Amino acid sequence: MDHTEGNFKGVRNTSIYYQAWLPEGKIKAVLLLVHGLGEHCGRYMNVVNQFVQLGYAVYGFDHIGHGKSEGKREFVERFEDYTDTLTIYYSMVKGWQAGKPIFLLGHSMGGLIASCYLLDHPADFKGAVISAPGIKVSDSISRATISIGKILSVLAPKAGVLALDANGISRDPEVVRAYVNDPLVFHGKTPARLAAELLKAMLRVTAEADKITVPFIVVQGARDKLVDPAGAQMLYDKASSKDKTIKVYEGLYHEVFNEPERARVLKDVETWLAAHV
Repeated sequence: MDHTEGNFKGVRNTSIYYQAWLPEGKIKAVLLLVHGLGEHCGRYMNVVNQFVQLGYAVYGFDHIGHGKSEGKREFVERFEDYTDTLTIYYSMVKGWQAGKPIFLLGHSMGGLIASCYLLDHPADFKGAVISAPGIKVSDSISRATISIGKILSVLAPKAGVLALDANGISRDPEVVRAYVNDPLVFHGKTPARLAAELLKAMLRVTAEADKITVPFIVVQGARDKLVDPAGAQMLYDKASSKDKTIKVYEGLYHEVFNEPERARVLKDVETWLAAHV
């Protein structure tokens, strides 16, 4: 496996960190990773180790305000900071791997970013793997809370409002321990501006999911406590893609690629990708 890393200029001239893992032999396809909230692309080694040996080149980058990229932690001016940066990186990867089919793999907030990107750029990717997408507004969030969040996003955009429970990412205690001790993971509260922008993006996907036409597979843990598992089913039901698959895994938590049963999940994704390369 050949590992490379570097930086490129993202939105507002921000330095964005990226990594690539390439097979030693012929490259048959490309996976472009879009990671979740507060984390970084280096946490996807289970995916990397599974697919590079099969001839896939895997590319990933740290979102603005995440991991090794510049920017205030988890802060964005607008949700498009994420999708615009993805547009820039996609163009780079397409140039590096000219003629190769490229698949999008988005997890959690990355699944939301991927879904929004597919609404606007339906022809860029050969297909998509969407893992535990954060695309459904939780029923537990009241209208009053949403209204207060919108106000805070304007008056105090950097004020922390939400924090993730690390115990919800996986049933594997080693995964949770590594996450908690990872210096590149942000463990503070999500700023009000980002919370409001995420909500706006969720509502857009809910309203416009029928515009998604690319082939995709969505994988979701049934016991996910960090995103509403119903979002995966909603995406599957509403998307206009003629070629779509959903896999819901009983008992699994949020990070299905890091659960004790990850071999089964990765095999399902491997089988789906093999049928679409």
